[in-house]
Amino acid sequence: MDADMSAPAGQATPPQAAQSVAGSPGRVPRTRTGAAWAALIAAALLAVLLIVFLVQNTHSTEISFLWMTTSTPLAVALLIAAVGSVLLTLVLGTARITQLRRLVRKNRT
Repeated sequence: MDADMSAPAGQATPPQAAQSVAGSPGRVPRTRTGAAWAALIAAALLAVLLIVFLVQNTHSTEISFLWMTTSTPLAVALLIAAVGSVLLTLVLGTARITQLRRLVRKNRT
């Protein structure tokens, strides 16, 4: 009996399954551009959620830091905190990437 006929109906043998997935004409490979597009959509959705959150939190609040005290809308305080944390993450990430690139250059020579 042939190997193709020994498999139960509706089930492909492993070599056939590998060929059908790899050779599928409708499948598009994943690329950096596709990943960037997905990240852009996710960022846009998060931005919309952030804007809704900020609009709903417009009442004034008192903020104290060391000897300074101010009264500002909660949305502004939250936006400043969010931007500050993004900037901190970018600075630390850039420092780490620079450190790793220098290490790679050092190891190449």
